[in-house]
Amino acid sequence: MELQDTPEEWRVVATTTPFRGNKTSVRTDDVVMPDGTVARRDYQVHPGSVAVLALDEHDRVLLLKQYRHPVRQKLWEIPAGLLDVPGENPLHAAQRELYEEAHVKAEDWRVLTDVYTTPGGCDEAVRIFLARGLSEAEGERFEVSEEEADMELARVPLGELVRAVLAGALHNNCLVVGVLSLAAARAEGLDESLRPADAPWPARPFEA
Repeated sequence: MELQDTPEEWRVVATTTPFRGNKTSVRTDDVVMPDGTVARRDYQVHPGSVAVLALDEHDRVLLLKQYRHPVRQKLWEIPAGLLDVPGENPLHAAQRELYEEAHVKAEDWRVLTDVYTTPGGCDEAVRIFLARGLSEAEGERFEVSEEEADMELARVPLGELVRAVLAGALHNNCLVVGVLSLAAARAEGLDESLRPADAPWPARPFEA
């Protein structure tokens, strides 16, 4: 058995877009099932995202705390953002987000993991990078607004984050996946053989 997700597309006999938002939309597809019946599937169409697990020289992860209205909570998160431009290079987007949200740059970039956040109801794909060799970015800080204007920043040891995740204290998808992925990579001795930052990403193809 090969442990590999595989591309496949079932036939769609009708499709509509009942809602279009600023960045995402909702699509309704009538999909032909294996037994020949047709089932209706509603899902969010999403441009994709990047996230950055930024690790400093003291083995601390750079975090920010931000209000998320749908869940009515302020969540500890890692820097992240949308792939606003179709075909945008995800590494460039991740570097931009790290600069804008934390005013930090990094020397060493690797792909930590790629995930679909909620594949049963949304096509969002996220690439989570591991960034090391951190330093203060040059120039003025990026001017934030809306929810980002209220952000808190912190640096927390990786081990402390692992314990908080497993205790159910932290819930942000990218933080949870990123922290546990790095911990697992270290446990298996794979943290120095992670994929390069420009590794192919079939879910969101990009130009180098």
